[in-house]
Amino acid sequence: MSEIVMVVSFRGAARVLTAVAALTSLAGCASTLPSFSGGGSAPEPGPPPVAAAPPASLRPDEIVGRWGYSAFHRPEDRARTEGKAREACSNPYIINRSSVGVAMLGHDSPQVQDMLLKAGADGKTYIGPNPPAPDSDDREVVSFDGRVLVLRWVDPEVAGRYGNMLLVRCGAEGTASRRPRPAPAPGAVR
Repeated sequence: MSEIVMVVSFRGAARVLTAVAALTSLAGCASTLPSFSGGGSAPEPGPPPVAAAPPASLRPDEIVGRWGYSAFHRPEDRARTEGKAREACSNPYIINRSSVGVAMLGHDSPQVQDMLLKAGADGKTYIGPNPPAPDSDDREVVSFDGRVLVLRWVDPEVAGRYGNMLLVRCGAEGTASRRPRPAPAPGAVR
């Protein structure tokens, strides 16, 4: 008889364990399901959706090419600096296309880096190696008219060392710069 009781108790214990496992599974599911009873609390709202970054005001193809480079610290030096940048086309600063945007020099490194053209929440356009804008390694696009590009470093310490970058688009490779012809002397035959 004692053997039969053991079998019955074993079967009873197995049923209890199965029931406990089933209830535990259902309890885990119930915490993720919305409550339809009037007395339950509403589920907590999730994080707000991340807004897509606005597009940058420049496209990489607009700044790829050969540029004369110079820099200035004071706004009154800009006109003189632009002339120096034009002269620098004999040894141009090159901006190439890359898979993520453009490839150009960063600060404090002789290595060309991939740079993104990105818009900040402030509505300004930045050029830099990392996705958030503005980032401390970024340059803010101060102005661009298709021929002259002015960039300002975001990091104040870097900006203090390097000033504002002024880039002037160089002519196509192999073309001589155009200089106005002198006016013919009176009475000279052309």
